Amino acid sequence: MTATRETRTVAPDRLEELVGRVVTDVGAAMIVPLALVGDRLGLFTALADGEPVTAGQLARRTGLVERYLREWLLAMATAGYVTYEGGGTGPDGKRSARYRLSPEQAEAFTNPDSPGYVAGAFQNLTAATRVIDRLTEAFRSGEGIAWHEQHEDVFAGTERFFRPGYLANLTSSWIPALGGTGERLVRGARVADVGCGFGASTIIMAKAYPNSSFVGVDYHAPSIEVARQRAAAAGVTGTVEFRVAGAADLDGSYDFITFFDCLHDMPDPLGALRAARAALAPGGRVMLVEPMSWDSVEESINPLGRVLVGASMFICLPSGLSGTPAAALGNQAGPTRTLELAREAGFADARIAASTDFNLVYELAP
Repeated sequence: MTATRETRTVAPDRLEELVGRVVTDVGAAMIVPLALVGDRLGLFTALADGEPVTAGQLARRTGLVERYLREWLLAMATAGYVTYEGGGTGPDGKRSARYRLSPEQAEAFTNPDSPGYVAGAFQNLTAATRVIDRLTEAFRSGEGIAWHEQHEDVFAGTERFFRPGYLANLTSSWIPALGGTGERLVRGARVADVGCGFGASTIIMAKAYPNSSFVGVDYHAPSIEVARQRAAAAGVTGTVEFRVAGAADLDGSYDFITFFDCLHDMPDPLGALRAARAALAPGGRVMLVEPMSWDSVEESINPLGRVLVGASMFICLPSGLSGTPAAALGNQAGPTRTLELAREAGFADARIAASTDFNLVYELAP
């Protein structure tokens, strides 16, 4: 007999716990776009010296409206993003709340080179929710939402979110974990960075290995234009080229081919890996960097899993359904499926070579 609403018993304590969890989640969901407002307006940077300020003092420092700042500071304090320092006396003799950034808060919200930098997440996830109407309809139609159809903040936010991890790990631990690849890059190798976006990963490698040459490819033309500007600013245009292209358009042979947090977004990830396999020079390697994922539902139910699968719903899965063959990996494909895909593409040796809290790094060899 199927249970009905009338015959099922609601446990009041469990209901209260669930409602409390929803309140917590709704509060967090409201805080993230407000934190993005602060990021856009330079408010975290204005507080980065750690000196306690009132809303009025912050208004004079930034040229912004005090009343809005008073509410914003309170909101950030409730989230623990800004530290409340108690009351202070303003120029008018009135007591006003004072706020500051702790060293850790300043590091997380204002230092783009820090592995703890999280401001990109505010930009990325706030922008991703702009497709919610299309996503709702996609549940009915099965259609995808291509990467280029996302809001422009998704492109910038993705780069800001992942770049600190690449800075911290790419040349210091990930590449050294691949047998002989680091030495080959030091001597001089030809490298392709597939799905390069704004070129952060390409430029990091180019600066570390000046004897090698690099080609960054991405089908999204506006991202390639930004990547070219970033390469010029970094002074690596002599060894780096960016092209509007995909994995299938790789020309010649490469000693090292990389995919940074992008394979799972592709409608045809198998085709992309097969193209990379065909473009590898003898002894070459593919490095596949993917978001952390797990092979079971039980393992995936954790705080990071919640963030990643949420991002997958808004960005990765719709992108993977936006073309043929619509593989729809999503960012939670899991290491077993990812390694199976690599072997199906023709890589005899496929393994997890390194990992961080946020990424799994795969080494693929013929």
